[in-house]
Amino acid sequence: MGLLGKIFRKPPKRNKDDGNAVERYGKSFYHAVDGFIYCFRYEHNMIIIVIATILVVACGIFFQITLPEWLFVMSMCGGIAACEALNSSIEAVVDLCTTEKHPLAKISKDTASTATLLLCITALIGGIMIFLPKVIEMFG
Repeated sequence: MGLLGKIFRKPPKRNKDDGNAVERYGKSFYHAVDGFIYCFRYEHNMIIIVIATILVVACGIFFQITLPEWLFVMSMCGGIAACEALNSSIEAVVDLCTTEKHPLAKISKDTASTATLLLCITALIGGIMIFLPKVIEMFG
């Protein structure tokens, strides 16, 4: 098999490959919803993220933030939720591989959590930059 044959060969069949394109997209969507429901039910940080998102959106409406501010706020909220879902996924895969305490498992779980933490710190700093002047103006 030549180079082009290797590049364009069909990948192995996966479970999600059954059905037509619309059915496959539907399955992918429902699996994503199942993942969100799992995170919301069993990952306490996801509940905190959803509540914080609701509060930040309410504050954005109240303070009438600008479109660029909305873009930052919504990007951070979505990014943090996505990062937390990836963190949960990484933790599940590590737990699938080993239930024993292992230094590499700890590194994997801790650094995945760090990604979410770094994004939260960035969002907090940006949120302070957006909302603090508006709060000061309201009470000042």
